[in-house]
Amino acid sequence: MSAVLERQAGPVLSDEDRARAEHYAILSRLFAGPPDAALLASLATLAGVFGASGSTLGQAWLMLGDAARAGDAVAVDEEYTRLFLTIGRPEVMLFGSYYLAGFLMEEPLVDLRNDLAELGLGRRLGVMESEDHISALCDVMRHLIVTGPDAAGLARQQAFFAAHISPWMERLCDALEQAPEARFYPRTGPLVRAFFDIERLAFDML
Repeated sequence: MSAVLERQAGPVLSDEDRARAEHYAILSRLFAGPPDAALLASLATLAGVFGASGSTLGQAWLMLGDAARAGDAVAVDEEYTRLFLTIGRPEVMLFGSYYLAGFLMEEPLVDLRNDLAELGLGRRLGVMESEDHISALCDVMRHLIVTGPDAAGLARQQAFFAAHISPWMERLCDALEQAPEARFYPRTGPLVRAFFDIERLAFDML
């Protein structure tokens, strides 16, 4: 799922911003839909790259890599459907409004849509999920990174992250890590938590 429209090609990025954009793209893809066999293989490979640092993020990557190598695409597809797409209330909610307001389609989504409009972004035709889905928010952050690595762009990233991601990420990570009878997606929780902790710390230092 990609819930935003690109405005234009971005400028040359630093190595750090390229890595950040790649992480946002990976997280967006992980929660947009169940990973196929090719993505599971790619995650296992990326774990060898990003996991080499020995950091908390690196350790999270190694855990996800192990899950990706052991995972079967059909089984992970079934897990994704059970956790996130169950009719009624899914076992794990992926929408910010739920964590911020207790219900879907509430005031936080209105605020998000207003901010997206100011950024010149909008929902793609045919996308069913609302813009506060974690995949869509990661896609927005990736877009902001690749189109604005300068000081003004960094300020936009900081403001969007603080308003629409940071306030509920911990609760989402808790839900992922505690998902019952799940093997793959609980391993995404530590990766989400570690990456967003780095983002939060970096933005706090601005």
